[in-house]
Amino acid sequence: MSDDRNAHGLTRRALIESTLIAGAAAAAAPLLSVAEARASESASVPAFDLDEATIAQLAAKMEKGELTSRSLCEKYMARIAVLDRSGPMLRHILELNPDALAIADQLDAERKGGKVRGPLHGIPILIKDNIDTHDRMTTSAGSLALAGSIAARDSFVAERLRAAGAVILGKTNLSEWANFRSTHSSSGWSGRGGQARNPYALDRSCSGSSSGSGGSVAANLCAAAIGSETDGSIVSPSSTCGIVGIKPTLGLVSRAGIIPIAHSQDTAGPMARTVADAAILLTAIAGADSRDEATQKIPSGPRIDYAAGLRRDGLKGAKLGIVRAKGFGYSGKVDALLDDAVRVLRAEGATVVDPAELETVSQYDNEELLVLLYEFKADLNKYLAGLAPGNPKTLKDLIAFNNANRDRELTYFGQELFLQAEEKGPLTTKEYVDALAKCRELSQKKGIDAALEKNKVDALVAITGGPAWLIDLVNGDYNTGSDSTPAAVSGYPHVTVPTGFVQGLPIGLSFFGRAWSEATLIRFAYAYEQATTARRVPQFRAHAVEV
Repeated sequence: MSDDRNAHGLTRRALIESTLIAGAAAAAAPLLSVAEARASESASVPAFDLDEATIAQLAAKMEKGELTSRSLCEKYMARIAVLDRSGPMLRHILELNPDALAIADQLDAERKGGKVRGPLHGIPILIKDNIDTHDRMTTSAGSLALAGSIAARDSFVAERLRAAGAVILGKTNLSEWANFRSTHSSSGWSGRGGQARNPYALDRSCSGSSSGSGGSVAANLCAAAIGSETDGSIVSPSSTCGIVGIKPTLGLVSRAGIIPIAHSQDTAGPMARTVADAAILLTAIAGADSRDEATQKIPSGPRIDYAAGLRRDGLKGAKLGIVRAKGFGYSGKVDALLDDAVRVLRAEGATVVDPAELETVSQYDNEELLVLLYEFKADLNKYLAGLAPGNPKTLKDLIAFNNANRDRELTYFGQELFLQAEEKGPLTTKEYVDALAKCRELSQKKGIDAALEKNKVDALVAITGGPAWLIDLVNGDYNTGSDSTPAAVSGYPHVTVPTGFVQGLPIGLSFFGRAWSEATLIRFAYAYEQATTARRVPQFRAHAVEV
């Protein structure tokens, strides 16, 4: 079989063209049909020569002339064609970049001429469809209301990726509006893309809202991806999809050009199969930006290379506190994984305080929602006002659009959060001001900071969340435990890394700590990853492994 044909005999060019067409027509088939589901259960997944390839390995092959950026893009595009709208029908990709191959050619020419921009030069990266790109791709947050909306300017994240030499390969599916539309939503569903499916068990959720980014990385549809998080939207899909996710400190990565939920918690971040790859990606997208005042708080000093100095013995001498609230106690099998992780941490030379609880956990959940509702209305209205004529301009417009298109947008769940947010007043309202102050005090000073100081530890460790739940378009998602909220509300960094499996479903281990402590957390996560090598390639099973 030649390199230009896949296991089904299709030429690479035909596969690429079919995928581009499928991406453009995604809204025509938003839900997996019974026939599709049955076909996907028996679909065979062809071998892929880039399975688990790291950014460093891909760069080395390009340096040796064994691969080019164009050939890399073509291989990933062909992989997407085989897995995303056929075979397992993952539904992780909303559209491919029609200019990707031309961009790859330009970067190949630069490499041939002796110019290499850095470790991401020529590397194909997918980004979440709430991140603006000023090109021929749309930015829609997965909603049909913004289908066809072209950003007037690149987001800061897209600008940094392009400057680093990455090829933005396409846009990933997500929980529509970053999962801030309904109180009973199904994570990974959007009006444009339909229901994303977990590559480890196709009847289970990828979690959200960065569902397509997490699933794409896990399924080897790209070298790495960018997600975004308000509370759990990077770390949760990373955990359920068996990959590494980094939710940075608020302000380390500019939010400019990202469709918002709430400015007090929103951030973009990397999702990758290895800690080193996630660190490379974070280095590329971090930095100050005049369009986002939060980035002005980045500590002064030399720019940090988060991939530099990663050491196999990075846990030696570390002092870590184990958090057993929130994510613990839902499942004995998951709890056992945390106990196993504690043994590994100690064996690797860390001093472990177990437990080291967050005394204020769950004391600000109601206030968090209030803050998000107020900020969502204010921040989204500001974003929408800057769109081209013909697009919705307010949250009220979006509510009206959904009501007018109920058969396409409100078939499975409603827009309760939209309606609640629309009722909120300005950000000067006392209810909002008080709620925000309470969130900051209980999550920061009396939360993470207090736990670190009381237990004299460098970072806190917890299970990221429980196993992926069954997709349920009738009742929506259900809770299997999560430890995302303290770092999310405080705006502090959070790194998750694979730690094990429960009946074939991945589970992540979280490291979180003080603001701007990414380098330390990444060092701990890398050493833990190297000690455990817990990640496994997904097998695209129809269901979780039976025991």
